[in-house]
Amino acid sequence: MKTLRHGAEFLFLFLIFNAFRMLPLDIASAAGGWLGRCIGPFLGAHRIAQRNLTRALPELPEAERRRILAGMWDNLGRVFAEYPHLEEICKNRVAIVHPEILLDALQAGSGGLFISGHLANWEISCATPMVQYGKEVEITYRAPNNPYTDALLIRTRSLGRRIRHHTKSREGGRSMMAALKQGRVLGMLIDQKYNEGLAVPFFGQPAMTNPVFVQMAQRYKGFLIPARMERLDGAHFRMTSYPPLALVDQAGYPRTAEDVLAEAHRLLEEWIRERPEQWLWIHKRWDSKNPAAEISSES
Repeated sequence: MKTLRHGAEFLFLFLIFNAFRMLPLDIASAAGGWLGRCIGPFLGAHRIAQRNLTRALPELPEAERRRILAGMWDNLGRVFAEYPHLEEICKNRVAIVHPEILLDALQAGSGGLFISGHLANWEISCATPMVQYGKEVEITYRAPNNPYTDALLIRTRSLGRRIRHHTKSREGGRSMMAALKQGRVLGMLIDQKYNEGLAVPFFGQPAMTNPVFVQMAQRYKGFLIPARMERLDGAHFRMTSYPPLALVDQAGYPRTAEDVLAEAHRLLEEWIRERPEQWLWIHKRWDSKNPAAEISSES
C-alpha cells in the first residue's frame, strides 16, 4: 500500500514538474506563485504559519500578517514551479554580492560550510556557484519519506547529480565529515528545529537548534560563512556572502557552540525581519505553545 501511495505521489509530482518545465521561466514562476496564494491558505500548514508569525512578530497588525502570509505562499509556489528551471536561474538570474568572499572560500582548499535558511528560493544556493564558477558546494538536505520523490528532487537540485549531496542522517553525517576532512565545501540550512539540539534565542524565544555544523567546522578547521538569498522581483535573485563567523575567541580558544549558533541566528532573524514574506513560516520552529502567540478565530 505504501509503495502504491508513493508511486501515485511521484507520478503527480512528475506531471506537475513537466508542466512547469514546458513553460517559460517567468510564466512558470508567476503561475506557481498564483497557485500558492490560492491553495496555501486552505492547508493545515497555514495555521502553523499564523501561529509562528504571531509568536515571532506579535506587534504586527492583522493586515500586515495577512500580507506576509500571502507573500509566503506566493514564494513557496514559485520555488516549486522554478525547480525545473534551476540551471537557467543560476546562470542568468542570480546577482552575487561579495563574490570575493565566495570565491576565496571555494578556492582555499581548507573546506567549510555555507549556512543559510529557507529564504527566497533556497534551492539555488548550492547550484549557483557550480553554474557561475564551476565550483561545488555540496548539498545537505532532509530526505522525504517517498524514495521516488527523493530521487526526482535530488536529481533536480543537484543539476543532474553534478553536485554531491548528503542526507541529514547518521550515514549522511559520516559522509559530511569525510567531505570536510578532504577540504570540500558543504551548504546547510540551519533554521529547522532539532529536538536534541541546543536552545538558541530566535525572535526572543528559545529555538532548539542542531549544533553539528559548528562542531564540524571547528573539528576540521573549516570556515563558516553565512549566505543570504533574496528574491528581488519574480524569478530574479540576489545572493550575498558574509564574512566568516569566528570559531575561536580572541585568546585563541574555541567559541562555544551556543555563542556561534546565537550569532548565526541573529543574522537569520535580521534577514527574515527585512523580508518576512520570503521565509518558510510553516515549519514548527519553536517548542511549546506560547499562549500569547495563539491564534484566535481571526484570519
